[in-house]
Amino acid sequence: MGFADLSIAEITTDYSIPVAKVFSLCNQLLIAYKHQKTLLALEDAKAIMSQLLAEVHQKGINDTVSNTDVA
Repeated sequence: MGFADLSIAEITTDYSIPVAKVFSLCNQLLIAYKHQKTLLALEDAKAIMSQLLAEVHQKGINDTVSNTDVA
């Protein structure tokens, strides 16, 4: 398993989210970490980023649906 040379702190900066959010995702995805400077395995970093993108996509869909008027 290779390392992505990407830390939890860098992900929080790139996605403008709190560290606690990434820690929560790590716990949900069973990804081991010690602190926000923990370097992630490539597969783990991809899993976290995929989850974040899925949440953004779902929020966009929900916002679109809630803004649609029913006649």
